[in-house]
Amino acid sequence: MRLLVLLSRIPYPLEKGDKLRAFHLLKELHEKHEIILFCTHFNRIDQNSKDILKQISSHQYYFKLSKKTTFFNLLRAFFSSKPFQVHFFYQKKAQKRLDKIIEKHLPNHIFCQLIRTAQYARKYSFINKSIDYMDCLSAGMHRRSTSDIFPLNILFKKESKRLKEFEQTIQEDFDNLIAISEQDKKELNLASEVQVIHNGIDLNYFFSEKTNTECEYDLVFVGNLSYYPNVECAKYIAKQIYPHLKKQKPNIKILISGATPNRTVLKLQNQDITVQGWTKDIRKVYTSAKIFFAPLHHGSGLQNKLLEAMALKRPCITSELANGALRAENEKEILTSNSKERYINLIFKLLEDSVLRKDLAEHGYKYIKKTYSWKASAQKISQLILN
Repeated sequence: MRLLVLLSRIPYPLEKGDKLRAFHLLKELHEKHEIILFCTHFNRIDQNSKDILKQISSHQYYFKLSKKTTFFNLLRAFFSSKPFQVHFFYQKKAQKRLDKIIEKHLPNHIFCQLIRTAQYARKYSFINKSIDYMDCLSAGMHRRSTSDIFPLNILFKKESKRLKEFEQTIQEDFDNLIAISEQDKKELNLASEVQVIHNGIDLNYFFSEKTNTECEYDLVFVGNLSYYPNVECAKYIAKQIYPHLKKQKPNIKILISGATPNRTVLKLQNQDITVQGWTKDIRKVYTSAKIFFAPLHHGSGLQNKLLEAMALKRPCITSELANGALRAENEKEILTSNSKERYINLIFKLLEDSVLRKDLAEHGYKYIKKTYSWKASAQKISQLILN
């Protein structure tokens, strides 16, 4: 089958969740389908990324979005009913380029990742289409609106409402609707049937005894450190949790690591908290600490960071919100909390009990190995588009 895949970003390097999902699904789907890849982007694409994407797709098309056009689109968005996200990524010149690609290749099916690409595909009523909502973006934006300050909270509340309306509207334009977790499916609350297709994990890459290093840190958090939910998580660790840990354990060591740490995150660094940018071998970051700690209270979707940490047999502590998508068994495969006091108690409980750390890590690993597979997820997508 000729499958046209629309992405809002170049799916390499793998420093963001949507890129990771797109890359691994493309890799698996390319084994059975002719993949026509169309990506929008803002920055220069390095040759290495182009070479890698040639290995997982048959044809590659990249459209560099105009920052000037995006600026004016966002101004117009104030007088529109569509979400700012859609205005941010949609440009008429890109649409014309896509028209020519479709005319050339005559794809049998169009696969859109995230609602920000949906606007490009809606006009092609003569081609079957699938939309991968991934997360319920409206729910994530609503959570942000309840915690941010004026006037941002008003803006985010408005965007949440627009996202919700757009999520509902576009379901009529697509044959298949996909969400990343049962939690996101429930929050989307669509009238049409939604298929849940999880992310996977490359166990051959992540689980290797060779990647285990001596534990230099007690806690580690990993994520894209310019992304709001991860920034808030890093701040919560440094400002709400760390001071209490320091009182009882003066030599506590914490690592916060990830792509593009912004100024807010960089300021969190001190004699006990290390902030570092993205590392080429992320496995060494996870295994440099005794515990993976991700108190995520914002955002939506399935957290790849938890899959990766558990695949590397790191005992994990996270929020009930994050585990709502992961669905690991609390107290056996993972530890969850929503309160500062319980987080602190759980951290000390694990730090003081190496047997408990080992048991939690082992059960977590077995759960990930059994539940999350890129191949299985790609097979589900293949079945959907073929049917």
